[in-house]
Amino acid sequence: MPTSPATERPNLIYVFADQLRRDALGCTGMSNAATPNIDRFATQAMNFPQFVSNTPVCTAYRASLMTGKHTSSHGMVINELRMHPNQSCLGHLLTRAGYETSYIGKWHLYANHLGNHFDPANSFVPPGPHRLGFDGEWKAYNFHHENFSPSAYYHEDTPEKKFYPEGVYEATAQTDFAIDTIGRMSRSGAPFALVLSYGPPHDPWGPDNVPERFWRMFENQRFPDPPNYAEENDPYADSWARLSTAEREELEEWRRGYHAQVASLDAEFGRLMAAVEAAGIADDTIVVFTSDHGEMFGAHGRRAKLIFYEEAVNVPFFIRWPKNIPAAGFSNAAIGSVDVLPTLGGLMGFDVPDDVEGNDLSPQVKGAGGGPEISLMMGCGATAAWEDGHEWRAARDARFTLARYRVDGRTLLFDRDSDPWQMRDVSQDPAYRQQRDRLERWMAAEMARIGDGFRASSYYETHWTDDDRCILRSETMEFGPAVPPGTAVLQAGE
Repeated sequence: MPTSPATERPNLIYVFADQLRRDALGCTGMSNAATPNIDRFATQAMNFPQFVSNTPVCTAYRASLMTGKHTSSHGMVINELRMHPNQSCLGHLLTRAGYETSYIGKWHLYANHLGNHFDPANSFVPPGPHRLGFDGEWKAYNFHHENFSPSAYYHEDTPEKKFYPEGVYEATAQTDFAIDTIGRMSRSGAPFALVLSYGPPHDPWGPDNVPERFWRMFENQRFPDPPNYAEENDPYADSWARLSTAEREELEEWRRGYHAQVASLDAEFGRLMAAVEAAGIADDTIVVFTSDHGEMFGAHGRRAKLIFYEEAVNVPFFIRWPKNIPAAGFSNAAIGSVDVLPTLGGLMGFDVPDDVEGNDLSPQVKGAGGGPEISLMMGCGATAAWEDGHEWRAARDARFTLARYRVDGRTLLFDRDSDPWQMRDVSQDPAYRQQRDRLERWMAAEMARIGDGFRASSYYETHWTDDDRCILRSETMEFGPAVPPGTAVLQAGE
């Protein structure tokens, strides 16, 4: 699905947090948030309040961002898998279009060990095909959420761990890297694309994982259980989502730490935007601020993510380009992680592969009305283990969420206008029969369009991966054998 040629080539700065819910910001209604910089940015940007993480877990989001495809098509169905590089990805498209690239922060598309996150064999992504086209600056790691050295680290082009200066917050150091990149690349004459993947506000949420000044902002604030808090664990939850009695007693303290991390992230984002202004490139730069998924914090008897409830799937998505995007714009179009790549292609003028499954919403970004009305969401198993019984599919529009579990066929329907906490299942209410039928028909058609078989998680393990948790195929493509590090590959579409 090629796009029309670009008349100009804007820079791209794509910033995403890890586990940031949409409702955690001042501009989205959190009364005790401390997010003045993100709130200000939102007034300068187009706001997509319906943005969802189509599969709300780390690797699936990242793989959809890179490919523009749903989880069933790129194959990264759970965490701790290695993505196959035989796909045309965002980095490839940007590099081919003449962009200098920089990737800073968490990658989580190469780590194929369950645990073992601090071993360079699992944390280092070697130069070559597994960087998916991000062939320029690289200051990244696969996975960790320790925000201070010596636990926090990153890699460049060797397995040697690079550590931040003692006492420096990781997000601060990463912002420093990004500011340096902006200054350097803005003088080069070529357009650049910078992806900044922050770790906060992912757990752990203790006082030792956030700068003290932000912890103190929230240490005496109340964060009580929400109305949809459930004392019993969700029976469909995996072990990452279930809460122990001790963890339930910590929930309010976790929320304090979470919002302290959100505030710390806001301060870093403010510094980043100041650097864009200082470099004189604001008018020529597309800036996105978003997140990979949210966090449940006890809602519906769950913690973590990988579920269709709003706390997990609905994340902020603000996009600014002063020359071409109206400030304080608003679009109610259905948009999600699969739509980012084709939308950037539409804005920036690079060609998008034919196998992309998302929609190009660049007209809506520029202020046009309309756009798609429903998003497909999917859960393909447990967070990081091969377990059956947790799989689901869902269809979400601006008002309703329809979801179905695979294990027993249970179907849920929520009217979020009258029931924003999703506490009342109306799937059997005759008054909602028309809406249920509409969303079920759409979901069946969309799953058929992308070839989604709604499989048991064990099927993916048996049929899609090798013994080293490397992806070999998906519903739509045979990728071939696992690619050894440093091996040249031909991406699909080349």
